[in-house]
Amino acid sequence: MGISMWQLLVILAIVVLLFGTKRLKNIGSDLGGALKGFRKAMNEDGEEQKAKPQDNLQQNQSQTIDGQVQHNKVEEPVRKD
Repeated sequence: MGISMWQLLVILAIVVLLFGTKRLKNIGSDLGGALKGFRKAMNEDGEEQKAKPQDNLQQNQSQTIDGQVQHNKVEEPVRKD
């Protein structure tokens, strides 16, 4: 119950008659450019997400080290007996 090859050819012929070959070429190139831009954006977003956990880890480590350094700098009062 699928679409046969002949039905697809008839649909293609009707589309070409309605829009013309130049307009179909423009639509195809616009669609291809949109898909290319979408893929590029998805790849950039994926790279940013991969970089974020490492940045957070580095920030957490530096905060821990800073906290330890600050704790070590605190001097206890000297007792006079």
